[in-house]
Amino acid sequence: MKHIQYLLPWSALGTERQLSLFRFGSGARKAYIQASLHADELPGMRVAVELKRRLHELEAQGRLTGVIELVPMANPIGIAQMFQATHQGRFEFSSGKNFNRDFPELAEAVAQRVEGLLGDDTDSNIVLIRRAMSQVLTDLPTPTSELDGLRRLLMQHACDADVVLDLHCDFESIMLLYAMPQNWPRLRSLAARLGAGVALLAEVTGGSAFDEACAIPWLRLAERFPGTNIPLACVATTIELRGMADTEPESCIDSANAILGYLAEQGLISGDWPAAPPICCEATPFAGAQYAYAPHPGVVSFLQPLGARVKVGDPLFEVIDPLSDRHSVVNASTDGILYAL
Repeated sequence: MKHIQYLLPWSALGTERQLSLFRFGSGARKAYIQASLHADELPGMRVAVELKRRLHELEAQGRLTGVIELVPMANPIGIAQMFQATHQGRFEFSSGKNFNRDFPELAEAVAQRVEGLLGDDTDSNIVLIRRAMSQVLTDLPTPTSELDGLRRLLMQHACDADVVLDLHCDFESIMLLYAMPQNWPRLRSLAARLGAGVALLAEVTGGSAFDEACAIPWLRLAERFPGTNIPLACVATTIELRGMADTEPESCIDSANAILGYLAEQGLISGDWPAAPPICCEATPFAGAQYAYAPHPGVVSFLQPLGARVKVGDPLFEVIDPLSDRHSVVNASTDGILYAL
């Protein structure tokens, strides 16, 4: 194992923050895993503890056939953001920006560097494109904030990975994945191993989130240069590891083992691993998700459990104004699974 530490730029006078990355194994293929980019989403960190422990063991046993990079705490800025004893890890205090938005969009700059150099050999094209991605990131203007520097570092390590897993969670949620539709066939077994109840697919959700910033360039370059062999060489996904309080050791160990089994399936770990379960959730368009809103202020009582399969018209929650006694019931407007509260 190699422990790499980076000092973030532009820390306040007399202070400094570091990003820690752990590199395991060696080989041509690479996986990049980061946890808690929204720093108050702790299940990813807990799963990363198990991943780090198991990767130590697997490396010592000589079973790593590729490089696996792990960032157990991807947001040293947000981890320190406390307000009145409450952790605030989703938006940076200084700028108000979401930590999982505005990652560098690489496709156009990379296209300019590789135009006229691509050919029929898929492997050569992958090497050329990844080298260009690294160069584009290196040549970006000097970071002018801690957040800019953090984004740059994370992307520099992920841009040459075959597999990118971004570990998040929701407030209260079942296990679910976000991904590009084009990558779903390669992620189906991961969803099955994790026992995901939902997979939400969108080519672009807006804002240049981390997993999209890693995966989208390959799609855009293939569209830009249709006469060349450019594969979707990075399969990236955001994994929502249930809710913010779901840090029980047993479930986190299970999630880590599911991820390791998937990496073995992708050719990064040797040995015997359980096959992915044959049954998997159905992937659905993210655009089809319904957001349900209370029609007036009041106390909310949920009428369906997480993971419930509902139909149009089924009650989701009720709202009661304790002062006026106004009472409303909000119903489902589409069929589907109640995946998050």
